[in-house]
Amino acid sequence: MRSLSDLVADGCGLPFAAASDALRDAVAGRGLAVVEAPPGTGKTTLAPPVLAGVVEGRVLVTQPRRVAARAAARRLASLTGTQVGDLAGFTVRGERRVGRGTRIEMLTPGVLLRRLLRDPALEGVGAVILDEVHERGLDTDLLVGLLGEVRELRDDLAVVAMSATADAAGFAALLGGDGGPAPIVGVPAVTHPLEARYAPGPLPLDARGVSRDFLAHVAAVATRAFAERPDDGDLLVFLPGVREVRTVAERLRADLDAEVLELHGQVPPREQDRAIAERAPSGRPRVVVTTNLAESSLTVAGVRVVVDAGLSREPRRDASRGMAGLVTVREARSSADQRAGRAARQGPGVVWRCFDEQTYLGLRPQVTPEAQTADLTGALLTLAAWGAPRGEGLRLPSALPAGSVADDEAVLGWLGAVDADGRITATGRRLAEIPAAPRWARALLDSGPLTGTRAAAEVVAAVELDVSGDLQREVARLRRGGSPESRRWSSEVERLERLVPAHAGIGAVPGVAVVLAYPERVARRVGDAYLLASGTRAAAPADLAGHEWLAVAEVTRAAGASAAGTGAVIRSGAPIDEATARLAGLLVDEVRGDLVDGRLRARRVSALGAIELSSTPVPASELGPDTVRRYVEDHGLGLIGFSPAADALRRRLALLHRVLGDPWPDVSEEALLARLDEWLGPELASAARSGRLAGIDLAAPLRRLLPWPQAGRLDELAPERLLVPSGSRIRLDYPPHDESGPVVVAVKLQEMFGLADSPRLVDGRVDVVFHLLSPAGRPLAITGDLASFWSGPYQQVRSEMRGRYPKHPWPEDPWTAPATARTKRRS
Repeated sequence: MRSLSDLVADGCGLPFAAASDALRDAVAGRGLAVVEAPPGTGKTTLAPPVLAGVVEGRVLVTQPRRVAARAAARRLASLTGTQVGDLAGFTVRGERRVGRGTRIEMLTPGVLLRRLLRDPALEGVGAVILDEVHERGLDTDLLVGLLGEVRELRDDLAVVAMSATADAAGFAALLGGDGGPAPIVGVPAVTHPLEARYAPGPLPLDARGVSRDFLAHVAAVATRAFAERPDDGDLLVFLPGVREVRTVAERLRADLDAEVLELHGQVPPREQDRAIAERAPSGRPRVVVTTNLAESSLTVAGVRVVVDAGLSREPRRDASRGMAGLVTVREARSSADQRAGRAARQGPGVVWRCFDEQTYLGLRPQVTPEAQTADLTGALLTLAAWGAPRGEGLRLPSALPAGSVADDEAVLGWLGAVDADGRITATGRRLAEIPAAPRWARALLDSGPLTGTRAAAEVVAAVELDVSGDLQREVARLRRGGSPESRRWSSEVERLERLVPAHAGIGAVPGVAVVLAYPERVARRVGDAYLLASGTRAAAPADLAGHEWLAVAEVTRAAGASAAGTGAVIRSGAPIDEATARLAGLLVDEVRGDLVDGRLRARRVSALGAIELSSTPVPASELGPDTVRRYVEDHGLGLIGFSPAADALRRRLALLHRVLGDPWPDVSEEALLARLDEWLGPELASAARSGRLAGIDLAAPLRRLLPWPQAGRLDELAPERLLVPSGSRIRLDYPPHDESGPVVVAVKLQEMFGLADSPRLVDGRVDVVFHLLSPAGRPLAITGDLASFWSGPYQQVRSEMRGRYPKHPWPEDPWTAPATARTKRRS
């Protein structure tokens, strides 16, 4: 058995041993450090023991994934000759191996966030290491901000951020705050030659996700790479998700004389250990098929060849359609480089990329921070529970996007978790204690009395396990047991049951919990697709497609068109009946309008959101101005249309707003719809009486938005026409309201003789660009500087055109020639 200090002194032959003293000095001096070291250099193995020798109390080390936390703890236990839970242990969701004497505890960021909410002072903890911060996971980003506040109360708490490719200087400034940047500690990569081979294949994505043809191509590339591997090394094959890993692994088991292992979050811990352990010298060669787990969080020993499918799975949201979830996208170049580097850790290696070099060069440079694309309800609930609504006042790696914050805080308000100012409520604190997304936590509490606590916990646990398809069928399968997945699920069910009040319920219907979590996702079959209460149409998988009603747990975008062109696909859900659908609380009885041949037709409908249950025609007069206004808000101003005069006025007002700002009005679609009553109220009231909506001329209504007294200067600042030297008044062509192009006037060249100074609009702030035309109206030149044109290019135009148009004047001196719109004879 070795102590942690012995482990540091020995260094275990790891490159990071060279940085141990620098890290020790940084933590002893500032209590802060940023560690920058490539994957495989040993920072996760050696940095925690270094800190344990400097600080009093336990060292907490976050790992972005459960498998990495368990593997790191087992690695330290193995190197010290101890059991997991003695010197080093781990805590992940549903499993804890920690003892009284544990000095180093590996845990996931989510576990540490919940611990901070229970114990903001982190009593008994001497240091926190945030590993893999370059992945920009949402929970890790939040921990950076929260731990910054903890250090204001506990200056004895050391905080270290570790990364393979992060912006070290940026994190150093963030952690250091007003005290100056934190020290940066790093070691260079131990590099070996790496050969890149490109093996492009079919398009990777189709309407259902990653295509079968592409997965077959990846398997074929892996088979070839295995046959040509150097020095009998092992293979590491990167794919985006569990389904793809299983599909390719199954093919390779049939084709290769090798031990084919899977590595992902659903693999049992013992199998994970086999995948990352050293191969016995006499053992069969190995092929490890993995998700991005092995990209930076884990080191897979013995790998000399990497096969990279070039895809990753990242969170995406579509607030307008109520869709959020993981989608398959092209990886970032930083991820491609990290994956490739796994082949050259222990000697020369080869990376086979299942795409061409041009695709590689065109990859986005870095991964997108999860906070920019993910559902933020859980993060906002954590911040509210911490006392920092919306993250205000925290030093976060990047600000949370304002639009997502507004949308998701509204969801928390609907759940009763926060008040109007974003502060947490008693219900919110209760939800924050349940290790599930806020919607599912609320569903667990509310559906218990209806279905029984056990049945509600089963559904939430299945969703958190990321099952797909028919939830009712999947829950029944998990109940039967017999698989590691079932055991994990059962453990999670029991844990959730203990967190909420016990109820017997009146029937185990999985769809009830789903309806209460996502009422807007109640769906009814309409033709070949399903219409959600939110208004989105989506396709359903085969095991759900035959049911009349569905409670949809997850809906996401697919790569190809489907479901009436929306691209939406139901990934998981449960069959329900109409009575269960009504639990959504969305039932309305109202008059709705439809535009048919330019006229509004009125119907009284009973509906669950967008899903109509019944419809009866009624006179258009029953619509009322409010209904007409809502119809226009929902469908946009395009259903009325802008006449040429209205469009021209809108363009002029848009330019004034863009250049001068207030009080000149914003005339974007969003702004106009937000002020409909103010400028279009009389016309909407008239449409409610007559049923006529299309064909309203919007020119006069738009003038109601003109600010007074500034309105009197409209024609001076942005005139409709420009007086040119010939005496003609030529119409000015303003850029579209949503673009920032030039103001253009198209005029015959002869009408501009003598004009040296190009006119400017909006009190001299905006140039006019002249399209100078031939007598036949064809373009001859484009200029915003008439003086320069007359002095130079004009002579060439004159020499080319005077023979073609001899009846029109082409004087040598355009400065003194009279401007004219006529021929020489008529002049």
